[in-house]
Amino acid sequence: MKGGKALTIIGIIIGIFGVIFHLQGQSIVGPESSFMYANPEWVSYGLQIMILGIIILSAGFVILKKN
Repeated sequence: MKGGKALTIIGIIIGIFGVIFHLQGQSIVGPESSFMYANPEWVSYGLQIMILGIIILSAGFVILKKN
């Protein structure tokens, strides 16, 4: 089903963004001029976004397995 494949891809992309935001908040990745760089709020935002990506990815897998 196309919906499951789309959810899987979207979940992966959102999860990757969450990892990048988390690492920027920890001053590991990104330009120092970014508002997210070394910002403790973005450490938790990145984790929340990553968890959302995992949830969406899981929903996509469930839909794919039902077919």
